[in-house]
Amino acid sequence: MSFKACRAALMGASMLTLGACVSITVTHETDTVPVAAEPAVTVTAVRESTAFTLGTDQPRTPEQLAMSFDKADLSIKVMPETKTIDAVAVLDFTATAPLAAVVVELDTLLTVSSVQVDGREIPAGDGGWSNPEGRMTIPLAEPLAAGGTVSVRIAYAGAPRVAPQAPWDGGFVWATTADGSPWIATAVQPEGCDIFWPCIDHPLAEPKRVDLHITVPSNLAAPSNGRFMGTVDHGDGWTTWNWSAANPNTYAIALNIGPYDEVRSDYRSRFGNVIPMSYWHLRSDDPAKVAALFAQFAPMMDFYEATVGPYPFGDEKMGVVETPHLGMEHQTINAYGNAYRLDGKGYDWLLHHELAHEWFGNQMTNRNADDMWLHEGLGSYMQPLYLRWLHGERYMQAELQEQRRDLINRFAVVSGAERAEDEVYKSDVGPGLDLYNKGSLIAHSLRMLIGDEAFFRSVTRLVYGTATPRPGNFTTRYGTTDEFLAITSEESGQDLTWFFRGYLYQPSLPDLRQTRENGQLALEWVTGDAGAFPMPVEVEIDGRHQTVAMTGGRGRIAVPAGAHVLIDPDNKVLRRDVFLEEWKAAGGR
Repeated sequence: MSFKACRAALMGASMLTLGACVSITVTHETDTVPVAAEPAVTVTAVRESTAFTLGTDQPRTPEQLAMSFDKADLSIKVMPETKTIDAVAVLDFTATAPLAAVVVELDTLLTVSSVQVDGREIPAGDGGWSNPEGRMTIPLAEPLAAGGTVSVRIAYAGAPRVAPQAPWDGGFVWATTADGSPWIATAVQPEGCDIFWPCIDHPLAEPKRVDLHITVPSNLAAPSNGRFMGTVDHGDGWTTWNWSAANPNTYAIALNIGPYDEVRSDYRSRFGNVIPMSYWHLRSDDPAKVAALFAQFAPMMDFYEATVGPYPFGDEKMGVVETPHLGMEHQTINAYGNAYRLDGKGYDWLLHHELAHEWFGNQMTNRNADDMWLHEGLGSYMQPLYLRWLHGERYMQAELQEQRRDLINRFAVVSGAERAEDEVYKSDVGPGLDLYNKGSLIAHSLRMLIGDEAFFRSVTRLVYGTATPRPGNFTTRYGTTDEFLAITSEESGQDLTWFFRGYLYQPSLPDLRQTRENGQLALEWVTGDAGAFPMPVEVEIDGRHQTVAMTGGRGRIAVPAGAHVLIDPDNKVLRRDVFLEEWKAAGGR
């Protein structure tokens, strides 16, 4: 998901404010809340979706489990003046088991005017299609046998949900640029694809392909996912932009409409292929700032390819679009709303974090939200690693310390049970910010434990399903925490169950307790479940480093009287720090 800690905090009991993440002016019909100057985002009167639609990744129905999603062909006309859409979706499925009905999700805020199955009109109501609460059931005239195919056409229109606070509380953003031009975006990860197109709103139900035909006023552009297939100017003030994307995450399908110009170039991958890179920015942007941001694309791509593996969607593009909200990992068209801000780190953190999700989220998707740390934690670890790549060890350590100061440790990062997104992203019921920060620090401790070779091979295998990915020899896949445990154990040659259990499945951090007497330093690890935690510990005694093995979670080392002792001098191990707890208890942030 996303974009660092701001999103998770703002979705739950937050330690942050919106102003800490991004500065905008939100203009409501009833009031105006000034935060900073621009853009202006008009939020129309609240028309709320059902609770079902506002959730995502709910359990699939038996019908949804009995079909594979072959293709979605989406024709969507976006009308800025009325803040409405007029759309037709053609959805192709193959039955994997006997199938008597097609079941998809679509927000009830949108009015359905026609439903057809293989060209035959299906009436609404008794014996026909129904859409209670936003889960649409479309009966088939004859049950479909396994291997059979069906095509469903749904025509719908209306005013889609307006995002109250995109991207944390999502939907459509109807904004305007400084000169009053429409500036529109969708951001629907918390709520799901059914906010504006009929889909199976579940991460395991990705369509194999989505074709998009986005019709907008001809003075605007509509960059979107996948490969650009050209435009059609209808000669009446409207133009259709055509795109085609393979294996997209459902929530990653995004509409972006505005007065855009495109900057583009080719990236020559270290794997031999040439990848088009595009940045769609507002025409009014400072050209120097545009050029400076675009100059970061290729170095970031090189870092990720060197660190993880080939850019996953090289036959489509590496794309970024400027948006009136902060950001989101929309596959091959990542949303960027950081307003070119500099923070003294020498790179744009938002651009880098959203790009991480092309690997951790879009190429490798968690099988369930309980494994979301594989997206957010590994994605967040890429930022300190990139700082080391750019500037050296000091900058990496400084970033890791920022993450360490923000830990909550109220809920386990992984529960071991099936979870919905809200149950992990909201910090009052789940790990929230710890998905990012604690996940990153756990990844760092794992790397320090098993070494670079085993760690990075494990990450590559998790992302691609192979240790030797090359363009053309992998496809998108799903990953789990248990799979990552198995991979890291195999690559390191040791059973790391204790590591994953001690860090991921406990709210509290492992506590290293120490006693010094009679010329001995005794060390003992105490974890939340009192399980063995044999994490080796480096100890510096009067400037000399030694490693204590900590067999069974305990270890001893001789220490001369009066010697200065420093535990874990290189900060390799994530553990409880009492002084940070005291600082937070005193109101520290």
